[in-house]
Amino acid sequence: MSEPQEIVETRGDDRVDLITSDANGDGKIDVWVSDTDGDGKPDLFQFDTDGDGKVDVTMVDLDEDGTPDTIVDGDGGLPPATV
Repeated sequence: MSEPQEIVETRGDDRVDLITSDANGDGKIDVWVSDTDGDGKPDLFQFDTDGDGKVDVTMVDLDEDGTPDTIVDGDGGLPPATV
């Protein structure tokens, strides 16, 4: 059984993936850049760093200034809809 994920706060409760990318060319999405409050600006960034198709690192930029306010291991309780 895996350990519970740390839940991170985002700017809103919605999620719109602005960018999804296969950065390493293995055919699986491994980068997600999302807007959670509907303003069209990214505030949630997630990365699959080991190629297993699951989020390994989540960063949240609450004030959208380009510097992450929160960085956690795992999906932060916000798994992407597309993997």
